[in-house]
Amino acid sequence: MRRASLLVCLGMAWVGSVAAADYSGPLFDAHLHYNDEACVHTAPSPGCPHPKADVLERMNKSGVRAIIANSRPNDGTFALASATDLTRAAGVTVVPFVRLYRNRADYSNWFRDPTIVDMVNAELARGTPAGPYRGLGEFHLYDSANANGPVARQLMALAEEKGLAILAHVDDVAIDLLMAHTKAASADRAASQHRDFRLIWAHTGIGGTPAQRVDELFARYPALMGELSYRPGLTCGDGQLCPDWRALLLKYPGRFMIGSDTWVNQRWLYYGELMQGYRTWLGGLPADVARRIAWDNGAKTFGVATPAR
Repeated sequence: MRRASLLVCLGMAWVGSVAAADYSGPLFDAHLHYNDEACVHTAPSPGCPHPKADVLERMNKSGVRAIIANSRPNDGTFALASATDLTRAAGVTVVPFVRLYRNRADYSNWFRDPTIVDMVNAELARGTPAGPYRGLGEFHLYDSANANGPVARQLMALAEEKGLAILAHVDDVAIDLLMAHTKAASADRAASQHRDFRLIWAHTGIGGTPAQRVDELFARYPALMGELSYRPGLTCGDGQLCPDWRALLLKYPGRFMIGSDTWVNQRWLYYGELMQGYRTWLGGLPADVARRIAWDNGAKTFGVATPAR
């Protein structure tokens, strides 16, 4: 009887030793929207489902300690960046980006509209109470050929000149086109001037770009980073990373970040579950790799201090 009990205890200990514990450190949400339908007012109401206090509480409860905020229109980002008392209480640092969208029509028209460049420059000049804007996007290119349009070229050159990051929802073909524009823009300038430029690939290919192709692009472009929300094929049935993606994250531990992509209000309702999903598969990685993807990569890129709690 004693021998049987001992075997049971040893078996339980072995199971515990191989079962990965969830990642428990801070999270950097590198793809967050506070769009107009969420509401930027201060008090809940039927027409205001997610006021600032609500969304910041959700971040706090999920252990999110920094966010890349980009919103349609930019009023939402400015509201979060202005809520200094609320963000301080929640322990959340806001890294503001200028989004290219004033309304939904801009999603499919921004790349041919020169007034978008005027809007971007006005926002950059205004800045925010949380500091200057640190990037441009998220923007969409439903046809990768539009990456060659004059507005796209102009904004890529602007981002490189000012050391701004780009958050782009595009396919792999557009990655090549966009990066080609940055190389052309920097051909006659010292490389040191552009060391802060990053192209963050939103979703790292939401259309299902194979991991092998992502690997190829990462090897080609050192300034390319990947954000992992909505990434098809990222995790398998147990909530852990699928083998090809696990191998890719282990190969490029300094190049990936996580994000919530709260593009509709339903994503706010399940914000905690989204972040828990990340904690599950991060826990299956070596601790140092998990920490880099969960927090360090975003914090290092944007100069965010590691939280005390």
